[in-house]
Amino acid sequence: MGPHPAVAAIRLAVRRVLHDILTELNTTAGVPAATAAERLPERPPEPLVLVACSGGADSMALASALAFEAPRLGIRAGGVTVDHGLQSGSDLRAEEVVLRLRELGLDPVEATAVTVGREGGPEAAARDARYAALDAAAARHGAAAVLLGHTRDDQAETVLLGLARGSGIRSLSGMAAVSGAGGRYRRPFLQVDRQTARKACMVQSLPVWDDPHNADPAYTRSRLRHEGLPALEKALGKGVVEALARTAQLSRDDADALDTWARQAEAGVRDASGVLECAKLYALPPAVRRRILRRAAIEAGAPAGALFARHIEEVDRLITGWRGQGAINLPGKVVARRQGGRLVIRQG
Repeated sequence: MGPHPAVAAIRLAVRRVLHDILTELNTTAGVPAATAAERLPERPPEPLVLVACSGGADSMALASALAFEAPRLGIRAGGVTVDHGLQSGSDLRAEEVVLRLRELGLDPVEATAVTVGREGGPEAAARDARYAALDAAAARHGAAAVLLGHTRDDQAETVLLGLARGSGIRSLSGMAAVSGAGGRYRRPFLQVDRQTARKACMVQSLPVWDDPHNADPAYTRSRLRHEGLPALEKALGKGVVEALARTAQLSRDDADALDTWARQAEAGVRDASGVLECAKLYALPPAVRRRILRRAAIEAGAPAGALFARHIEEVDRLITGWRGQGAINLPGKVVARRQGGRLVIRQG
């Protein structure tokens, strides 16, 4: 008899991602994808894939699937748990997670402690600290990729948070299946619901830890998870989570296409010295023009995370609604001003 359907679902999701990683590694190494399976034993050492594991149901299900699938594909499987130090006894819980990962057969496994700052709010600060620690662990161990346990439910929440911010189509595209430098981060469970991951842990008798922060109404995502989404499903019926996840993928496809268009169009709207020309910018579709403006602001020193749609709209009015207005101040002490038919964006 085969595995429980929940276990089969998470293993299949992980297997597909591992196959993608292997194909990319072999293509980079000059091995044709079609013969990758035959050539893998000839390429020591075996590639390492890490799982980021908090001890919660999603990441424990991911760790168990990685432990099962990786050896069958000639991949080493390891794990990292990040101790944010935000709760009493968090160091002991991190040690417990390390033991659980080792019991699954993962190696290397480590716990890494971080200091969470305050910039951007508690959730953003914890996320920044966590990714910095995961980047460092991946570099230290020479990992080919790091798997993250974000589920379809997490994706739906991310889309709604983006909608509330009003930051445009890129914000609605949610989390990418592949992200980070060189495609380091992989999210196999974006098409797997949270309940499936929890069920997989239950049928495998995997102990899980439920982070109290996930139920704390002080956190925006927690309120959305326990109040907002249930209210939407009550009002609109089942299928909201699936629809939001589908919206994320469609939005990502559109945003990627517009980003490509903007990159191709940018050279044609600059003069010989590289300064943006307002008349040429005006002729572009707004979605393309604003992407060029955002990119220019970031290149001038504006922090991407602090640069919002309202900032770009103000700069855009220097082109589309020119009435002799003064300079626009942007985050990072960047200033945008119109001078002689040209748009100058620079610090100070």
